This record gives sequence, C-alpha cells and structure tokens, in this order.
Amino acid sequence: MSERKLLLRIIDILLLVLSLWMTSIYLDFNYISFNSSSILNWLLLLTIYYLLFGEIFQLYNLNVSNNRYLIVRSVILTAFSVTIFYIFTPYISPELPPNRLQIVYFFLILSVPVILWRFIYSWVIFSPKYFKNVLFIGKSDRIEKMIQHIKGDKFHDLIGYISDKEILGFKNFYDIKSINLSSILSSKIVDEVIVSKVGFSETVINNLNKELILQFKKGVNITSYESFYENVTARVPKGYLDHNFYKNINFSKNNSNRFYLFGLRTLDIVISILGILSLCLVVPFVLIGNLFGNRGPLFYTQERVGQNSKVFKIYKLRSMIKNAEKGRAVWADKNDSRITKFGKFLRNTRLDESPQFFNILKGEMSLIGPRPERPEFVKSLEKEIPFYPIRHVIRPGLTGWAQVNYPYANTIEEQETKLRYDLYYIKERSSFLDFKILIKTITTVLFYRGQ
Repeated sequence: MSERKLLLRIIDILLLVLSLWMTSIYLDFNYISFNSSSILNWLLLLTIYYLLFGEIFQLYNLNVSNNRYLIVRSVILTAFSVTIFYIFTPYISPELPPNRLQIVYFFLILSVPVILWRFIYSWVIFSPKYFKNVLFIGKSDRIEKMIQHIKGDKFHDLIGYISDKEILGFKNFYDIKSINLSSILSSKIVDEVIVSKVGFSETVINNLNKELILQFKKGVNITSYESFYENVTARVPKGYLDHNFYKNINFSKNNSNRFYLFGLRTLDIVISILGILSLCLVVPFVLIGNLFGNRGPLFYTQERVGQNSKVFKIYKLRSMIKNAEKGRAVWADKNDSRITKFGKFLRNTRLDESPQFFNILKGEMSLIGPRPERPEFVKSLEKEIPFYPIRHVIRPGLTGWAQVNYPYANTIEEQETKLRYDLYYIKERSSFLDFKILIKTITTVLFYRGQ
C-alpha cells in the first residue's frame, strides 16, 4: 500500500471520529454517545464499514482523489452505504434513534467533512512539489514508453534521463557515453534512479556500475527498470518473456500454500452456492428480458481450457444472436455487433457470467484466476506467444487480474498484454491481491463498466 493511500485512510477515519465527537458535544447529535461503554465497538464497526465501502467505491483510488467530481461521487456513495449497513447491523451498532433526523445527521457527518478534507488534499498533495522525482537510465527505445506512461500521471516528475539518444518531446537528456551521475544528482533533487542495462556495451555497463555503486553508498534509491515497471503497471514487463523467463517469473508461494488454497476453495464453495441461489432468483426476470430483447435459448455452453490445459464446458447466459459464429471461433469485441441489446446489459452487469458458479462449485473454476479461453484460441496463441501455457498452471477464474485491468483483447499483441497481467497475478498471488480483484470486480459492476 502506498504512503498516499495509507494517509488517506488514516485521516479519513480520524476525521470521522473527531467529527462525531465534536457534533455529540456541540450539536444536537446523540446517535453515537461517546459516554457509552460500547463506544469502541461502535467506532471499530464504523471503521471497518467505511474502509470496505471506500475501497468498493474507489475512495482510495489515487486517480479519483485528483478529481473533485469523482471525490464527491465516491464519498457520497461510501457514506450512504455505510449509513444503511451501520444502522441495520444488529447488536454491535447503536440502537436506532427515536428522532430519525439523527440518521440524516449521521450521513452528513460521514460525508461533508471528508469531502472538504479531500478537496484540500487534491489541491495540496497533487501539486508538483509532492511528486516523486525520478531519473531514468537506459536505451531510448526501452525507456521511452515508460517515460510516456508516467507523463502527467500526478505521481512522478521526470528530472532527466541518461540514454543513447534524445527522446522526442522530453528535455534533460544526458548522453550515456559521457555519464557523470554524481554531477547530475548533486545539481537536482532525485528520489529514485530507474536503471535498465539492456542493450548497452560491456564498457558502458562497467562505467555505469562504478557510478551506481558510488551513489548506492551515498544512500541514493536505485531501482531496476523491471521492478519500477511492475509497480507502475501491475503487470510483468515484456522483457520477462524470453529464454531467461525463469529468472524473473516465479510462482507465488501461495500457489503451494495448503492453508491459502484451502481458504480459497472454501470461499469458492460458499460464494458459488450463494451465487447459484441468487441466480435462481433473477432467472425469471432475465427470462422475460430474453424473450423481448434476446430471443432464443437462455443458456449456452462452450468449451474452455482449464487448469493443466484440461478442457471443460463453461456455462453462460447467452448475450449474442443465435449462431453468432457460423461454425468458426471469433474473438469477442467490446462493441461487437453480434451482441444483442439485452445481451449488452447482461455483459455490463456481468450477469452473463453468473451460471459459471456451477463451474466453480464443480471445481473446474475458481472465483479468481485467469479467464479461461477457448481451445481454438489457445492453440493459435501458444504458437504466437510461447509462454501462454503458463497461465494454465492454476484454475481459471470467474474474474481475474487481467479481467479487471484490461478490456477485451482481440489481437495477438493485446492477448500478450493480458497474459502479462495474468503472469503478474500468478507471481504475486495472495489474499490481499484476491481481495483487491474482488473489490475491483464489484466496482466494475456497480459503475456499469462490464468488459
């Protein structure tokens, strides 16, 4: 977790507690009494709810924290959800007040102070003096895309770059052949030096190493290009997909951690049962919508490649016209003309994927993992992307890291990008990352951004 996200969480909670305390003393607000022996339990429950719904409604997304409209939207949605869940939580929350206006006051206390503080935060923290000053060292064709990526991201400030040639549109170029890192760092404030030695001659690398060792001894923060790339993009670099892949792509320890796997399977079973029950409740309404806007069969099955390349049948609610592929497999597109109007609604809300809870219950899929692809596509992708089969080492998922970070992929290049997200998940797999994927999935559905 970044220091900015931690700061946001800490100040939010402290501000809420302070606001509740002050309003209970100076205003006519008595829903939460600080004289009660249960006050710590009440505040703990409030903290849990606020952090949870804040995560769901992107209150701690740094890009949202820079946009005042999005700040207001996220805070209002978070405060409203917390208010509803808090007042209806039995036993461990305060009793409902006789004066129902107290609930309105409670909602305002949860929203107004946080909105004001977030406005101050966006004005102060997102000023250039709080950006991380970075210096790049590497071949121009290797570092150019990353420099373009951080341009204007409100988190990094490019102090300069040491390379073989100047990159169009970026100032402060230093020639690698006449490098004097000490001189550059003494004249500029640099928080992090990002280094890539790929492509340089042995002579250049030896000179660069001497400079880097000297700066490392002085306490300068030096990071490899690959590590920086992963931190910024949340996917593995393309350079990992070569004959030395095993040096950089290792399976997370959780892939063989029995306690983690048992917990994940237990969660799969519980959520799949709840999902199937929920599906039974909505099927009648989906059936009516299907009759008018998506005429034809309600369900359909399709072969997909699962764990260890084992083929299984996946269940879905039909979102395309009948016989959409006419005998041949075709990649789906976000604005695919084969998708019906009602099918678009099913996709945006992810309802079309809900029958896959049966696949999860059967153990063919998990709640979280790389999305399963069709055998026809896998066969061609394995020819074009030799490392593609690595994603089949774990169970495919109903949702996944690539799914929540990247839209539809219908070219080889886009599929390779999605693969790098999947490999990042396999490499960094953990309970925290799983939770993050679940929250991002909920956010995608709530904000109608189905992919």
